[in-house]
Amino acid sequence: MTNAIDIGADVLAAAGRARAAAAVLAVATRETKDAALYAMAGAIEANSAGILAANAEDVAAAASGSGESMLDRLRLTESRVAGMADGLRSVARLADPVGTLVRGSTLANGLELRQLRVPFGVVGVIYEGRPNVTADVAGLCLKSGNAALLRGSSSAAASNAAIVESLRAAVAGCGLPPDAVTLVPGAGREPTKHLMRARGLVDVLIPRGGAELIQTVVAESTVPVIETGVGNCHVYVDAGADPGMALAIVVNSKVSRPSVCNAAETLLVHRVIAPDFLPAALIALDEHGVTVHADERVRAYRPDLVTPATEADWATEYLSLDIAIKMVDSLEEAVEHIRRFGSGHTEAIVTDSQHAARRFTASVDAATIMVNASTRFTDGREFGFGAEIGISTQKLHARGPLGLPELTTSKYVVIGDGHVRV
Repeated sequence: MTNAIDIGADVLAAAGRARAAAAVLAVATRETKDAALYAMAGAIEANSAGILAANAEDVAAAASGSGESMLDRLRLTESRVAGMADGLRSVARLADPVGTLVRGSTLANGLELRQLRVPFGVVGVIYEGRPNVTADVAGLCLKSGNAALLRGSSSAAASNAAIVESLRAAVAGCGLPPDAVTLVPGAGREPTKHLMRARGLVDVLIPRGGAELIQTVVAESTVPVIETGVGNCHVYVDAGADPGMALAIVVNSKVSRPSVCNAAETLLVHRVIAPDFLPAALIALDEHGVTVHADERVRAYRPDLVTPATEADWATEYLSLDIAIKMVDSLEEAVEHIRRFGSGHTEAIVTDSQHAARRFTASVDAATIMVNASTRFTDGREFGFGAEIGISTQKLHARGPLGLPELTTSKYVVIGDGHVRV
């Protein structure tokens, strides 16, 4: 049996190899990195059958003890595999952030000051389910000059192994070190603990998953953490909203893919528009199989379609076909509810009033505020970032979808001509 010492040594060895690869990636040209990304996309497509077969093993193993939302996150299809390849090509087409000028000036003493974007080095990512994240992370890290050290969940072990095998072969074929993409070795929680303590070998750690995973990494890691967050997202239908527009936005925000973090979990409805909006909304949600948990004023419209809401419902990220609905008397009450229960991910307002939209966007504290648009648009690809590593809900150093610029830090280059300080 492998003991904890051996596991720790294996993890540190993998981190060391990733660090060596990062040194090569840091000085790689855009042409080399882009060629690798296109090769990675081609390898994903060429090995689609093997990846899907490995994923079928994972889904079958998880089926008996997992809910549908978890299985949906885990499951790959031909279109999702094709999406992984398309995402890699999209990243290749984006501008290279490495070496770009953040700011620069010539000081009064003649020194030339430049602040340039540079890679972090080794980016560790701990994530649950969703094996497509493996390709997204690998592509974004490579393009930004970072080595990706990946710790996926045991539920997706076969899928991740098949994907990484394809990616590593493609990277090596382009003359870059295959350890640019590395899976953390070992099973169980012990390897993750060692990864969280690999300070000096891993430069930054990004957890992506449920609240328990994220809080564990934030609390226990000695490696600096970029915190991604859960998505208790709200849609507020204002008094001045168009009922038809509001209905389309609410249904899309909840139903299009309920198992992801940018799906709406709570609907807030102004009492003025409730008579025109709620009856149709409750019927539409029921037709899509959504279970509604609501307060008494909402229940009065269709008690046959509504389950009474508890205090816990307002704070719940369902990740399923469930939604909590509350009637509010004002925009201020909606904002206060979001301040109390929101997770800082995505909040939306539907309104015809520019004044209400400005008040909402100024008052609500979240990574993304949607005005007359679905919460489902909070996504790196939808924002034009090619892909994303996650949605950061913290305020340092990045917030919102983590794309290429967010995977860099900076350094100052100061150029003189024999300058000495007096």
